[in-house]
Amino acid sequence: MLRRIGLAVPLMTVLALMPARAEASLSVFQTYVGTYGVSTDGFGSTSQSGVISAQIPVGATVVGAYLYTSLYSASAVPGGTFGGSAVNYATPLGVDAGFLQAWRADVTSTVAAGYNGLGGVYNFNVTETSGFQDGEALVVVYSVPTLATTTIGILDGFSASTGDSTSINFATPLDPTAAGFQAEMRLGIGFSCCGQTSRVTVNGTDITTVAGNFDDGNAEADGALITVGGFDDAFSPLLPSYGADHERYNLVPEIHQGDTSIQVRTFNPTSDDNIFLAVFAVSGEGGVNAPAPNATVPEPASMTLLGLGLGAAALRRRFAGAKA
Repeated sequence: MLRRIGLAVPLMTVLALMPARAEASLSVFQTYVGTYGVSTDGFGSTSQSGVISAQIPVGATVVGAYLYTSLYSASAVPGGTFGGSAVNYATPLGVDAGFLQAWRADVTSTVAAGYNGLGGVYNFNVTETSGFQDGEALVVVYSVPTLATTTIGILDGFSASTGDSTSINFATPLDPTAAGFQAEMRLGIGFSCCGQTSRVTVNGTDITTVAGNFDDGNAEADGALITVGGFDDAFSPLLPSYGADHERYNLVPEIHQGDTSIQVRTFNPTSDDNIFLAVFAVSGEGGVNAPAPNATVPEPASMTLLGLGLGAAALRRRFAGAKA
């Protein structure tokens, strides 16, 4: 059975989503539980036009598609086109560090119309109307009856400097040795480059200390500074170098037989990136919890619920290619 869980609807009697978005926080936007899969991709260019893609298998049904844009101005208003149609960025996700923004648009109908049922990679032309847009992230959720039960969690917003928390909880203990078991996280980060980094821990273990960079941008310049863990990215190795971190992470090695939760915490010690998106895909039927921002989040040695702490501060960058 397929279920899509909104912000305020309980997943099951023993698992509940935490409160809806508050100021300065990544919050649970959507949770899908059932025979679901997810595709993510990123795009950034100083030319303000290009292609962003989705990988959708044969025989799938597109159930949700969301386009995000990241900006480096508090006053700029995003716009553009997607798949030849004007984009309505109807949902602002807040202003981080005084000048970083992200917005979300629902593009489900456009992606569904572009999918022909044959499966493969589907390309969509994307344009931007503001030179302050650093790029876009595309998240597509689809269902296929033959897929195993999976929990897809989409969190968006922007980072709370004092730390946010994310935990995926399961009523049935996990078995990471089971055939086909998967657990992964993909991040979307805007206004990131030049050695600026974030640190991610899973169940108390660091998996990266160098998340960031502009992997999906075409230049080291304002207007192209974005990275998104995508369907065509390899998993980042454990504790990768800056260049080898593609913001897509395999969480399976940090899960033990019988675990009933996956707990994640992320820090941004350089305090100058905007992590506006986190997407989880985990085998089994679970719930994604994100507590209110500004909650006290203990260090890994003592924590029982790890946080997705995403600090940011008002540090501006100016490149020779910056746009007015």
